[in-house]
Amino acid sequence: MSKRKKNRAINSRDAPATQSKSSGVLLCSDEAYKILCGDGYKPLSSCPEVQMAVNAYANTIASMTIHLMQNTDKGDVRIRNELSRRMDIDPHPDMTRHQFISNLVRVLMLEGEGNQVTIPVYSQDGYLERMEPVAPSKVTILPPEHGRRYRIMVGGVPFSPDEVLHFVMNPDPEAPYKGRGYTIGLRDIVKSIRQATATKQALMESPTPSIIVKVDGLTDELQSPEGREKLSNQYLSKTENGKPWMIPADTLEITQVKPLTLNDLAIKTSLELDRKSIAALLSVPGFMVGVGEFDAKAYDWFVSVPCMTPAKIIEQELTKKTLISPDWYWKLNNRSLLNYDVEKIVNVGKELVDRATMRRNELRDWLGMSPDPEMDDVLILENYLRKNKNDLSDDGTGGTGGDEDA
Repeated sequence: MSKRKKNRAINSRDAPATQSKSSGVLLCSDEAYKILCGDGYKPLSSCPEVQMAVNAYANTIASMTIHLMQNTDKGDVRIRNELSRRMDIDPHPDMTRHQFISNLVRVLMLEGEGNQVTIPVYSQDGYLERMEPVAPSKVTILPPEHGRRYRIMVGGVPFSPDEVLHFVMNPDPEAPYKGRGYTIGLRDIVKSIRQATATKQALMESPTPSIIVKVDGLTDELQSPEGREKLSNQYLSKTENGKPWMIPADTLEITQVKPLTLNDLAIKTSLELDRKSIAALLSVPGFMVGVGEFDAKAYDWFVSVPCMTPAKIIEQELTKKTLISPDWYWKLNNRSLLNYDVEKIVNVGKELVDRATMRRNELRDWLGMSPDPEMDDVLILENYLRKNKNDLSDDGTGGTGGDEDA
């Protein structure tokens, strides 16, 4: 064979057969599709129990006033100026403080999966004009590369972490600069709740019949749907309430059975356990997700401990990136949210007033009353007057002392 023919023989090999991919089509009803294939993906925010828990956080933290504080040698004092008003009253022209903070917390815990980005907008003079929250669908967090810090893409525009407020919850161990939220922990629990809810809804929409009728199989009417309908109308229908049925003894036999209920399927127990799991994972009292009754001590614990975790995240990020003075910091005040009754406030305030620790007008402020010009003095009981060592007698009992020793 010549070289030309040899090359032609090599090049004229049969082309490999193309492999065709087969596909199948399933024709079924909507109910069968939900049973076989499920009802598709749904976010955590579609679960009512998760919404209740996150709303408890959002509404509670949004109700805390934001204080601008300053460190001094004699303790921390509150500062009231235009900056504190901007943050506490109108952080955005179209939103109040409650709207802004509640949206921030919901995105941080749910939609943003542990991340929330807010862009502070400043005027030409350097004053803070507004806080612009970014929709979580527009945020992309890029890892650090080429020796640079990580970047935050907002609508395709890159930002440095110093240019935006990036609130992070539950940092990712592989990338501590971004959060991961509660998606991993809640996924299986939410799936179980959705399945239990679907089962309960199916039983309510298509309940099991509570009466079974045995019919002689040799009856000609059973051969067609029309005949079975005729037998039902002839022997089982009743015209008036309370009247007994008259049926032939050799043809029909009626048996009453007890259908499956939610208790038989343990739906109620399963839902309660799943709700308790959500409450434990999100650190909320059970009554906030529909389990148990209201507990004042549990509510105070929720406001004092779990709620302060997102609150501290907000405080530290705001302090780090919106304040220049090292002596200033932001504080979310939760004292007014604690479950104090009037009697307890009066008793505590009375003890503090008697010991000259607070003024009566400060106590009136605790009770929500306006100040009284005659109650701005500090009251001191004479048995609380401080004595100097020079006024003590040799036996250590001391004397009465004068006003100058007080």
